[in-house]
Amino acid sequence: MESIQDRENKLRQIKDEVVVCKKCSLYKTRRLPVIGKGNHQANIVFVGEAPGFQEDRTGRPFCGSAGKVLDYLLMGIGIKREDIYITNILKCRPPGNRDPKEEEIRACAPYLERQIEIIKPNIICSLGRFSMAFLMKKFGFEKEITSISNLHGKVFKSKEGIILIPFYHPAVAVYNPKMKEYLKKDFQVLKKFLF
Repeated sequence: MESIQDRENKLRQIKDEVVVCKKCSLYKTRRLPVIGKGNHQANIVFVGEAPGFQEDRTGRPFCGSAGKVLDYLLMGIGIKREDIYITNILKCRPPGNRDPKEEEIRACAPYLERQIEIIKPNIICSLGRFSMAFLMKKFGFEKEITSISNLHGKVFKSKEGIILIPFYHPAVAVYNPKMKEYLKKDFQVLKKFLF
């Protein structure tokens, strides 16, 4: 059985690698990479797409306006941020918050895969369509990928026993406040798995 210290050391190793990573061109424009934050023994891992403006300045995931929406949604189902782990597929901010490019995802995804392997969550919640598509492929649901508007709030159970729940990215509620109701309803799906 792996000790907590082993887990901490392995996650620190990822952080050390990301800080000097030059596998894609994003390192040239980033201020701070955003590795991830939260409980290293978390039962639930949230995976966003890429850091935004505030995240790039602080090195913390979901600390801007989308983060406030995420906090509100977590609070609504009785989850504290410190009980979960939050990360992104990309660890560096794409210029102008543009969508992640395929080659950037390919370059950066191994860090995320290692984070998931080390933390060993039972539940992974994707935030946004890029993380949804990546995680669904990773866990064998490639044939079921359609649009996020079809898949948000649905539950997929992998052969490894991991529960995957795709959510809209919380930023949608920043731009369209009506979307908050969809997100609240989707988070009720996650609440059923809390123990």
